Amino acid sequence: MDYRKLGSSGLEISAVTLGCMSYGDPQRGSHDWTLPEEQSRPFIRRALELGITTFDTANVYSDGSSEEILGRALTEFARRDEVVIATKVHGVMRPGPNGRGLSRGHIMTQVDASLSRLGTDYVDLYQIHRWDPTVPIEETMEALHDVVKAGKARYIGASSMFAWQFAQAQYTADLNGWTRFVSMQDHYNLINREEEREMHPFCLDQGVGVLPWSPLARGKLTRDWDATTSRSQTDEFGKVLYTQADEADRRVAAAVASVADARGVARAQVALAWVAQQSAVTSPIVGATKLTHLDDAAAAVELDLTAEELAELEAPYVPHSVAGF
Repeated sequence: MDYRKLGSSGLEISAVTLGCMSYGDPQRGSHDWTLPEEQSRPFIRRALELGITTFDTANVYSDGSSEEILGRALTEFARRDEVVIATKVHGVMRPGPNGRGLSRGHIMTQVDASLSRLGTDYVDLYQIHRWDPTVPIEETMEALHDVVKAGKARYIGASSMFAWQFAQAQYTADLNGWTRFVSMQDHYNLINREEEREMHPFCLDQGVGVLPWSPLARGKLTRDWDATTSRSQTDEFGKVLYTQADEADRRVAAAVASVADARGVARAQVALAWVAQQSAVTSPIVGATKLTHLDDAAAAVELDLTAEELAELEAPYVPHSVAGF
């Protein structure tokens, strides 16, 4: 496993990040396809065995149980300073006023709740899960700065917004001497490359690391296009992500299959290797519900695609509307 600096920060993370949305109590939250604790723990252990030391979760994943499962497993399987824990804040955690968003009150309440569930004194990376248009960006950035200064987070990151919004947040921090975001977690894969237009050039210019989510397009790049899984049939958010340019997207998936067949490797390795080789990307976030998913992710880091293979994978792409935020 390779390890890379997260943007221009001093934080070193593994070249693959394990996304923990799949791990959580199926009875909590809206994802009944998640794996309960005893089924989740082998994936966290296997990730560590492969050298994957960076783990991404969120307070809203299975109503906090993802954080609980991850925290207990890492406490047992690793030393705290050997791993990088990232979590997120923004979504609805309770009904009624102040139960969601990026207000100072919600951030301060939720960081403490996340730390309690994770069983740690600090998170390495605390991320805003989405943009909150109802709260002044100055309030959000000052609150995040105070979280860092209190020692509850080492670094802060953002996720899925327009580039102008991200620029506004960064320059608000600069103007006030507050902590800047060191990372952008965005929706990016071979069939959704819109972040190449504005977000990724801005991140490269500003020294911000990119942590793509859904780098395998919810698994659509790893199997025949019309094949389904229990998750794809019930994942309501996933259903709205890949509804455009169906014929072009099919051709992209076919190109992935062609390169994979020629190489004698799994399609997942090819699709993930493409993401990992993009100049703005630091560490793709990979979900795993089979141990082979982790093995493919680790192998993808070592798969060096040629210029001809890259061109074959990229040629069928057509522009898409923004999806994911």
